[in-house]
Amino acid sequence: MTIGLSGALAGPALAASGGAGTPSEAPAKPAAPATPPPAAQGAGGGAAFGSVPFMLHPTVPGDVGAIRDGVAYAPANAPLPVQRAIWAANKLQHKPYVWGGGHRSFRSRGYDCSGTVSYALHAAGLLATPLDSSDFMRWGERGKGAWITVFTNPGHAWMIIAGLRLDTAGPGESGPRWRTQRRSARGFRVRHPALY
Repeated sequence: MTIGLSGALAGPALAASGGAGTPSEAPAKPAAPATPPPAAQGAGGGAAFGSVPFMLHPTVPGDVGAIRDGVAYAPANAPLPVQRAIWAANKLQHKPYVWGGGHRSFRSRGYDCSGTVSYALHAAGLLATPLDSSDFMRWGERGKGAWITVFTNPGHAWMIIAGLRLDTAGPGESGPRWRTQRRSARGFRVRHPALY
């Protein structure tokens, strides 16, 4: 099953949910850098030493990510930092919710809401140290980003990365998860990293 939030959103719901919307509503997206060539084949026919297996970095064509069997696929047209944020968040999908998790260090046995957002942003090279949800209210720039948007208030933080919602709250298991349901942005400040 493939799910992407952006394609299902329109009009006022778009602004509240962080979806990509129609071209006239969406911020202009910076062009993604050229994709590096595939890893060279080793002498034995396998991937060269040090290369990363394909499934650790799954992609789909276009500008919007997709969720397939619980794994987020980064859009091929997204800049590499955006793709890295998605791939990193995939590593958290089976971690438990732990209050304060991910605050002392990006490595933790479990993560809370802002720890999850911090982890993804750090993997993208967009955050040096973990922040709590109150700190995210002043982080980055105001408004929706072209690729990454953080929704935050003093009690909770979540994000949309290339049309995919990463949140610790929602139906199903608690903890860092890709959520397929829309969520209202009412009561949240909307922030984004510069350039993304």
